[in-house]
Amino acid sequence: METNAPVAATARPTLNHFRQLDGVRFIAVALVLIDHWLTRIISEVPLGSLGVTIFFVLSGFLITRILLSSKEKLKKPTSADQPNSGLGKYLKTFYIRRTLRIFPIYYLTIIILAIINEPPVRKTFAWLALYATNIYIAVHQTWMGTVDHLWSLAVEEQVYLILPLLLFFVPRRYVPLTMLLMTVLSIGLRYILYYAHFEWFVGYVSTFTCLDSFGLGGIMAYGWLYKRDLFIRIFQPSHWVWISLAAFVAAVVANHYITLYTSLGYHNPLSDVWERFIASVFGAFLIGRAVLGFDGVMKWILENAVSQYMGRISYGLYLYHNFVYNVYHTQPTHFTARAWRRITDILPFLNSTYFFKFSFFVALTITLATISWYLIEKPINNLKDRYSY
Repeated sequence: METNAPVAATARPTLNHFRQLDGVRFIAVALVLIDHWLTRIISEVPLGSLGVTIFFVLSGFLITRILLSSKEKLKKPTSADQPNSGLGKYLKTFYIRRTLRIFPIYYLTIIILAIINEPPVRKTFAWLALYATNIYIAVHQTWMGTVDHLWSLAVEEQVYLILPLLLFFVPRRYVPLTMLLMTVLSIGLRYILYYAHFEWFVGYVSTFTCLDSFGLGGIMAYGWLYKRDLFIRIFQPSHWVWISLAAFVAAVVANHYITLYTSLGYHNPLSDVWERFIASVFGAFLIGRAVLGFDGVMKWILENAVSQYMGRISYGLYLYHNFVYNVYHTQPTHFTARAWRRITDILPFLNSTYFFKFSFFVALTITLATISWYLIEKPINNLKDRYSY
């Protein structure tokens, strides 16, 4: 069932599909692609980190909603000698569904990249296979070239290892406090890493320093399931979306002036500690309003056919885009670079503006994601119906 209309909370929460959240996914992945492909043009605007943060808040909301609802539906133990009798079913259903959605194209991609010797996939294959690229980056304090972007997928998977057990054993009434503590812990850890003079990206890619985004999403999920009236009062007014967006823009502008007029440089407490939290707050208000349903122009932006389709294939778009093109890492001998040169040899006017090159990479990425969706993801995704919550 698809809905954006508020519904009364029930004793046994249901898992409705929120149509406008597909549009939010499209916005998030578009921000990442624009950042990675236009970084030399808009280098001082952290659109990519904003897009990833929105994804993290969205994951926190959806996964917490799923887990809390699933926990509510478990058959309670009938005797003292049957403690946690529902834990096995709870974990089995969650992990089977996550595996079907995420693993197939991820592992297919890294295996193919290893076979064709895409740098540095063979060198770091074990880290990639274990969803530990963020740990590799943090430990070695270096980026990984064309597989840089997989750090965020590693964070998601590591959260999936923690969150189900945490929410199963934490009593329902303590869930908001738990999520709040996750948020505070995350911000505090970023402060510690900053003042300990670690490289900025250690605090950026580490799982525990990303938890404020997931924590805010988790608080939202609790509100949607059990405090529906309060959720509606907070997220119904659209002005909070624009106020929180203005706060994020103000933080970016302030960081620009800190960079220019102080000795702190671009990486300072505002950018390395607070920017993600401010982006998370914006993401929370955007997602909360989309859950209830935007009206007017925003409704059209999120619900038009293009946004809906792009949101549906957003996982493939994100996974493949860095291998199609990366401003910093794509070599002239890369197959997409060679293909573009052959096209411009025939049609040299296409080199007159970067717009044509950008459009080529967009079209190629959408084509790959579309093939992936219809040939691999969608058929496998349909198997999830056998393992309903």
